[in-house]
Amino acid sequence: MSAPVRIGVDFDNTIITYDDVFLTTARAWGLIGPDFTGRKQAIRDAIRMLPDGEISWQKLQGQVYGKGLAQAAMFDGVDAFLRRCRLSNVPVAIISHKTEFGHYDPDRVNLRDAARAWMSQRGFFQDSGYGIPPEAVYFEGTRLDKLARITQLGCTHFIDDLDEVLSDPGFPPGVERILFSEAGPVSTSCIVCPTWRHIEEQVFRAGR
Repeated sequence: MSAPVRIGVDFDNTIITYDDVFLTTARAWGLIGPDFTGRKQAIRDAIRMLPDGEISWQKLQGQVYGKGLAQAAMFDGVDAFLRRCRLSNVPVAIISHKTEFGHYDPDRVNLRDAARAWMSQRGFFQDSGYGIPPEAVYFEGTRLDKLARITQLGCTHFIDDLDEVLSDPGFPPGVERILFSEAGPVSTSCIVCPTWRHIEEQVFRAGR
């Protein structure tokens, strides 16, 4: 790479996938049938159709993002991408809009601490793993704060699963916006990559 690169990446539903945890927990709680299959969005849509469905969905989120987070998985390809960043001396910052506590969570599990523990257990901060400094993980209380952090850190690329973040009018100009999505974007302001392999190719493309 000829130009300095600094990667910013979202956490929830970008690095980490909760699909299996949502499915098993929703079945256990009787919110969906035992034969129901689908990813997070399909589960959410089904639950929201129930009486008090929105509250049930909020409670389920509190469980999954708190106590259930330990069972969540990393998306295929993240491991290879982060290892390549380390080998290429490309700094990575994780910048996420994440509240400290979930709604309707009677146990008051600290969601930020749970996320950091998940990352620690998977070698994010270890020299033998991805070598990301713990202080390079930022959990922001609002989207505005998230965008300000991207600007402050001087990210050259930012990877997110939400088009509304990348197309926000406050998103810093000059940052390459990469949307991690199997569907096309609502806007035309970003590059769509359906897999982390595609993201790796986009970031490390020849001739950079």
